[in-house]
Amino acid sequence: MQPRFEYGAAVRVVRALRNDGTFPGRDRGALLIRRGTVGHVRDVGTFLQDQIVYSVHFLAENLLVGCRETELIDADDPWVPSRFEFRDRVTPSRPLGIGGDVVAAPGDPGEVLKVLRDGPGGVAYHVRFAGRTLMVPETALADIPA
Repeated sequence: MQPRFEYGAAVRVVRALRNDGTFPGRDRGALLIRRGTVGHVRDVGTFLQDQIVYSVHFLAENLLVGCRETELIDADDPWVPSRFEFRDRVTPSRPLGIGGDVVAAPGDPGEVLKVLRDGPGGVAYHVRFAGRTLMVPETALADIPA
């Protein structure tokens, strides 16, 4: 089992990293690093003798996080950034309808269930609004005001 990345390599995380309970000082489930963030490998190790784990330093966040090899790509590999991530709370920026009926209006809360990066129209999301899951383009979503 050879590591794909060496010490000092620039890597990008391909999914949001949340605290699984092993990161001190943060609540379980708290977002640590957003998908697409670039960091640098500080150490390489193994977990249960069959998984390579990298200690990755994310400079802008000043965090050192353990990442499995499957969560990382080379920082220079192609990447499509997205505005929202899994579990982010969003609202439509315009009314969303099905068959002429509005099913989600601006101000209605929704939760991102999945990020779709490779569609022909750009980034889209599966978003849950009041018991319905809709596929919504990124341009039709906004942050929920604080």
